Amino acid sequence: MANLVLVNRTRGEELSPGASLCDSFMSRLIGLMGRANIGAGALIEPCNSIHTCFMRAPIDVAFLDADGKVLALFPALPPWRFTPVVRGARAAVELAAGGLGRTEAGDQIDRRRCA
Repeated sequence: MANLVLVNRTRGEELSPGASLCDSFMSRLIGLMGRANIGAGALIEPCNSIHTCFMRAPIDVAFLDADGKVLALFPALPPWRFTPVVRGARAAVELAAGGLGRTEAGDQIDRRRCA
C-alpha cells in the first residue's frame, strides 16, 4: 500500500506526512477500521461516502473532487456513523480528529507519494 503526503495548498498546511492510499477493493473496505492508532490517516479512492463502523475513535473526514478540491467536511465524526453520499466526490481523506486543522470547503488538497 502506497503512502502519500497530503497538503492543504490553500492554507499552506501539511495534513499528513504519510497517509495510506486505499485504492483497492479490500483496502477501501477496511480503511482505518479497528486501528487503535489512526496514525497518518488514509486517502480512500474512489469514494463518495464512508462509515465509521468498528472505529475506535472519532475521525475528521474531507471529501474531495477529482481535482482535490474539498467538497464537504465531517469533523470529529464519531464511531458507528455514516456520511451521506457527497455528490461529485472522488476521494475521502480520513485523519484523526483535529487532523484537518483549518481546512474548509473549497480548499485545495494536494498529494504526492512519499519518497
